Amino acid sequence: MERLYTPVVTLPALLNGLSFKAFAGSPLMHALTNSTLTDHVLVLIQLNGGNDGLNTVIPLDQYSALSLARPNILIPDTAVLPLSGSTVTGLHPSMTGMQQIFNNGRLNIVQGVGYPSQNFSHFRSTDIWLSGSDANQVLSTGWAGRYLNYEYPNFPTGYPNTTMPDPLALQIGSTVSMALQGPSTSMGMAITDPTSFYNLINGIQDPAPNTPAGKELTYVRSVAQQSNAYASVIQTAAANITQQSSSYPAAGTNSLADQLQIVARLIAGGMKTKIYMVNLTGFDNHSSQVDANDTTTGTHADLLTKLSVAISAFMDDLAYLSIEDRVVGMTFSEFGRRIMSNASEGTDHGAAAPLFVFGKAVQSGIVGTNPVIPMGTTVNDNVAMQYDFRSVYASILQDWLCVPNIDLNTILLQNFQTLPIIQSSACSGTAVHELNQAAGENLISNYPNPFTSSTYINFTSKGGHTSIQIFNGEGQLLKTPVDGDYPAGEYKIWFENENYAPGVYYARLQNGSLQQVRNMLIVQ
Repeated sequence: MERLYTPVVTLPALLNGLSFKAFAGSPLMHALTNSTLTDHVLVLIQLNGGNDGLNTVIPLDQYSALSLARPNILIPDTAVLPLSGSTVTGLHPSMTGMQQIFNNGRLNIVQGVGYPSQNFSHFRSTDIWLSGSDANQVLSTGWAGRYLNYEYPNFPTGYPNTTMPDPLALQIGSTVSMALQGPSTSMGMAITDPTSFYNLINGIQDPAPNTPAGKELTYVRSVAQQSNAYASVIQTAAANITQQSSSYPAAGTNSLADQLQIVARLIAGGMKTKIYMVNLTGFDNHSSQVDANDTTTGTHADLLTKLSVAISAFMDDLAYLSIEDRVVGMTFSEFGRRIMSNASEGTDHGAAAPLFVFGKAVQSGIVGTNPVIPMGTTVNDNVAMQYDFRSVYASILQDWLCVPNIDLNTILLQNFQTLPIIQSSACSGTAVHELNQAAGENLISNYPNPFTSSTYINFTSKGGHTSIQIFNGEGQLLKTPVDGDYPAGEYKIWFENENYAPGVYYARLQNGSLQQVRNMLIVQ
């Protein structure tokens, strides 16, 4: 029988009732684990199912149009939590903890994160986020794994060692998240039974049956035993910390908080592990997203409460354990939801959505603008993409994990802008971002607008690589009329309606680290 296992498997380890998977060979994990020069740690939180961004980060300046598009699930504007420095953007009323983190200067909200021509399959879209591929491209390597394959070409041979005695990355939980698997095969092995784990590290095994399946089980066990060196370092690190912040909710009441509490314990306990992966499930809210009698409550509100409480407690604990300088966290979800709600008080699979980056080293604020909600929204309309998710990856790789800028194109396969997410002092030599230098400027527009057969697109380049992408309302990339190096100046191009149906379209300008999105309306 052909074996479908990798030579470097995960370490199942158990702590406080939660199992661990030690990730070494996964392309994504390779990708993110640049252990050179810094003691920085990245914590990734997957919101499984596709989080509804419009009821998470609420665009108050679009409230009238939003109330027409989703009247049965919309959060009352009087209940939206205000954010310091903004009068047009707020948070879901369940997110008081994250509101406080933002107001304390330790949370960044990145608006409209997605990719061109969104794939609405949970599994495929997760693979795209994992590998850093285009929507129509299947990669066999992880986006940052391509960097670590260069950095550590012989891994796992010779590991663990004195320089890196610990797993490169750990997932906490009883199942292997799609985000923690290689694009083609899982690099993790889950052991969910505590007895099985302790039997493993103590060398005790239940008899394997003399069958093909039993032989495979024996193989899995033998490979897992190769990772036993990791078991002792995990247990040692956990034992080093005997007291943590009291901010966490009661054990068992918030699964994400339980996971993050262990992450903090292991980091403070001396683990050199660079990446921790945790998750919160349940965001695929096609129905009953809210309670009909009170839209501030319901399934989505409960999930956002857990997210906010868990991150807030985690941040308190990092400060309590004196490790807040070392940790940055990021949320991600495979996609957002449609602008319009459905008749079941839910939302269907959508495109772009906001994500959160948090930590003491984060450059707090809002990157991007509120999505523009058309007054005539249809069931197929999506939130326009402002930032490619790979721009977020590029920013964290460069500015937090300190990957040299020269390597980013090789890692991500294309030129993606970096964003002002991390404070410039986090990595030595980090360039000062210019993203917000053009705040208030109108960098792209079209006239006439609305138009029927053609329109002029006017745009400004600050110099360097400049591109314009045209998307339809569903988020599909239709055309790239501008893509090249331009001297600083103002430009005009002619754009023709190539039999596009009437409706709302988006023109997205990217010029270095600058971007703007403008609506274009085609009428009959």
